[in-house]
This record gives sequence, C-alpha cells and structure tokens, in this order.
Amino acid sequence: MSDEITYADFEKVDIRTGTIVEVLPFPEARKPAFKLKIDFGPEIGLRKSSAQITVHYTPESLLGRQVLAVVNFPPRQIGPFRSEVLTLGFEDENGAIVLASVERGVPDGRKMC
Repeated sequence: MSDEITYADFEKVDIRTGTIVEVLPFPEARKPAFKLKIDFGPEIGLRKSSAQITVHYTPESLLGRQVLAVVNFPPRQIGPFRSEVLTLGFEDENGAIVLASVERGVPDGRKMC
C-alpha cells in the first residue's frame, strides 16, 4: 500500500472520462504500445496518450471505448511521441494492463468524484 494521503491530495488528481477516437501502432516504444487519441468533451477536447495495452486489446476493440485518464499531469515525452494524459488501468495476474472504465457510459469529460 502507498503512503497515506489526505482527501485534499486526492482532489488534486483530475480523473476524467473520455472516448478513444483513434488508435495507432507505436513501433518506436520500448514495450508494445498504442498511440491513442481520446475525446474528453468540449471543455478539454482531444488529448493523446501512449498505452501499453496490446495484450488484451486490438485497435478495433479500442475505438469508441470509454476510458478513465488523469488529465492534469504534465505531458510526457515517450520517444518521438508526446503523451498528454495518463490512461488508467490495472495489471492482471501476468502483468498485462486491463483498462479502468465506467460501468455505464457518462458524458466525455466528466470528472471522477
């Protein structure tokens, strides 16, 4: 378990819903990954993310899928790609990533509360 934080610390992490609108291969990545373009609605717009999710997902299965992402981390340069948000997921028993998602669809850009 990580160090204990306050609720105020948690409130600083801006987790939003977004819909994947584009998936491209990322052959330059050290570990297999996709380049994602995610729509976070009118307030935030389109953002890019690199995600190591190639074990459980294909580009076709990701298009139109709603995901959760941290939108207020600074952008991170991953090789030639600038990742603007952190797409959230959990490791399965073999270390492959399973995406975090909402049980029912909600508007893109909705903040986790």
